[in-house]
Amino acid sequence: MNKIRVGIVNYLNTRPLLKGLTQLSLDGEIELSQNYPAQIAEDLLLGRIDIGLVPIAVLPRLPQAAIIGSHCIATKGIVASVCLFSTQPLETLDSIYLDYQSRTSVQLLRILLRDHWKKEVTFLPSTSSAFIEEINGQRGGLIIGDRALNVHSRFAYRYDLGEAWHQMTGLPFVFAVWVATTPLEDKFVNKFIQANELGMNSLPALALENASSIDYDLMRYYTENIDYRFTDDKREAMNHFLSLCSTLPTLSTNSESKNI
Repeated sequence: MNKIRVGIVNYLNTRPLLKGLTQLSLDGEIELSQNYPAQIAEDLLLGRIDIGLVPIAVLPRLPQAAIIGSHCIATKGIVASVCLFSTQPLETLDSIYLDYQSRTSVQLLRILLRDHWKKEVTFLPSTSSAFIEEINGQRGGLIIGDRALNVHSRFAYRYDLGEAWHQMTGLPFVFAVWVATTPLEDKFVNKFIQANELGMNSLPALALENASSIDYDLMRYYTENIDYRFTDDKREAMNHFLSLCSTLPTLSTNSESKNI
């Protein structure tokens, strides 16, 4: 039987979900690959994988795909790992680097700038983490994932996008969901959910295991910042975000990150 190809983001926030999936991979039921969000989305779009933990901004481009399982990467407020960083207050910024690793976070930032902070800036693309060194003066930068957790104390100003979204809407925010582009048997989906759930029972151990790799309290991150349950209120929040995305103008070619 052909293995089901599964792609997952290789950030610390996915380690709980990855725990059980690694066992499925060892058992020969899936072929597991890890990458950053934009690449996982591209792999799913191009048919390189069958299931992906993908940024929700890609969903309109996958009309035949199905959200599966009962887990996601979300937050009910402060997310800690998706932030706008700067050395000066937001109101003084004239340009912002866009992190190349996830278009969902880029779209969220654009919505917050337009509807919450009422601020216009020039957007600057990035293709590597080198842009972090360019954050200075009137130039800010959106940083996501583990890199964001490691620079909390580096910059004078930090604007948490999960917190700002909740302030604006009163809703949680969903960054990524499991999406399948191929039909799956119920038996496999149930096993997939159980594999995801395995890590939910191992959060203290996972926090301790990965503590040396990050300058942040991982137990706090896993239990207070990240919410892994894909519930009805999160589906509502996801749909609201996607509706707002549809009202954003297209970024000009010379300033748009080409990643998803």
